[in-house]
Amino acid sequence: MDIIAIIVAVGCLLLGGVIGFVLFRYIVKQKYNQIIKEAKIEAEVIKEKKQLEMKEKFLNRKAELDKEANQRNQKMQAFENKLKQRELAINQNNEDLQKKQKEVDSQKDKLNKQQERLDSLINEQRSKLEAISGLTTEEARDTLIESLKDEAKTQAQQYINEIVDDAKMTANKEAKRIVIQTIQRVATETAVENSVSVFHIDSDEVKGRVIGREGRNIRALEAATGTEIVVDDTPEAIVISAFDPVRREICRLALHQLVADGRIHPARIEEVVAKVKKQVEEEIIETGKRTTIDLGVHGLHPELIRIVGKMKYRSSYGQNLLQHARETANLCAVMAAELGLNPKKARRAGLLHDIGKVPDEQLEVPHALYGAQLAEKYKEKPDICNAIGAHHDEVEMTTLLAPIVQVCDAISGARPGARREIVEAYIKRLNDLENLAASYPGVTKTYAIQAGRELRVIVGADKISDKEIDTLSADIAKKIQDEMTYPGQVKITVIRETRAVAFAK
Repeated sequence: MDIIAIIVAVGCLLLGGVIGFVLFRYIVKQKYNQIIKEAKIEAEVIKEKKQLEMKEKFLNRKAELDKEANQRNQKMQAFENKLKQRELAINQNNEDLQKKQKEVDSQKDKLNKQQERLDSLINEQRSKLEAISGLTTEEARDTLIESLKDEAKTQAQQYINEIVDDAKMTANKEAKRIVIQTIQRVATETAVENSVSVFHIDSDEVKGRVIGREGRNIRALEAATGTEIVVDDTPEAIVISAFDPVRREICRLALHQLVADGRIHPARIEEVVAKVKKQVEEEIIETGKRTTIDLGVHGLHPELIRIVGKMKYRSSYGQNLLQHARETANLCAVMAAELGLNPKKARRAGLLHDIGKVPDEQLEVPHALYGAQLAEKYKEKPDICNAIGAHHDEVEMTTLLAPIVQVCDAISGARPGARREIVEAYIKRLNDLENLAASYPGVTKTYAIQAGRELRVIVGADKISDKEIDTLSADIAKKIQDEMTYPGQVKITVIRETRAVAFAK
């Protein structure tokens, strides 16, 4: 019974499930059909709505296009009307021009007839004049031209004479004005050359160390630098005497280094002097570079720059040569600008005009010619070389720079107090002393000291013996006595040293 009941219950459940599924499927199908129907209805509504919108847009666009077409047609019509009016105006102008052309042609015919009548009258009058004067037309014209030429020549000559007279009256005044303005714009202090330098020391105790045992340090320093060192009772000062400023500067710097270092003995002195000589040479080059930069002179050969720097330690009649060259360069630039010439070239020529005064060797050639040779050697332009060589009239002036350099050189040197003839003569005499002694074989160095009262001659030990130095000093003394003029007497000291040098490696 229980099994039957279970089976009946299961069967009822299955039957209920089948019936429920069928009912659910029927309901879903009905719902689906309803949704499809509603969607179709909605789609139809949307379609009709869109179609209406498209029709409305189409009608609006068509109305706009029709409006634009009407406006374009109106503009075209207005343009055509303007063209027709312009065409009518052009036709009217053509008609007017044709009428005027006819009038011009008629006037031209009248003028041609009048010209023919005038020509006939002229020919008639010409024939009458030829008959009266007895000259042909060509002869009369030539006579008239000649008379006009003579009159023009006379007037031109009078005009030229007036210009020349006026130029003569104003030339000197204008030249003085230019020179005075140039001098006023370039005013420099006058340089005064000395033949001594004073080296200041902290205490008199240093003097003893400088002198050395039995004066060996001073002797070594004097021999190495070619100067005379005076150590007297002047407190805290040592006097360095030499006519050559380069030697004085080398000695001063060497003393400064030796005193600062504290080691003062002959070997150290020679070592320091050799170093100082290199420093002074570098200072010379640096001075030359600084001078060219200050003056705006570019492109100089390095050797010319060195020569310009070397001018710092040279003088011309007591006037510092570098100061003189700078002043001349500035004067040349100002004067060239006043005259409408190139101031840069003039400044360059003025700076280099005295480079022949600082040769490395003694020469017999005038300094202007030697300077021109140096400038040509180091690729300076021909007008610069000519200005250098011609500033003392040794060569002919070929450019306008040459007289400018000559005048400015004279202005710089002729100012009151700029030069002292005595100093230049003194330096020349000492140079001649040294060169005379250096001309003997075996002589390695010569130094004129004590204002030219003593000449020290250093000879090579391998070339001259101890016996020969007496003869050499006597020969030099005799030659000085025969060939030179000097005050008082000159002491000739010949020094012969033997040195042995070895290196421990």
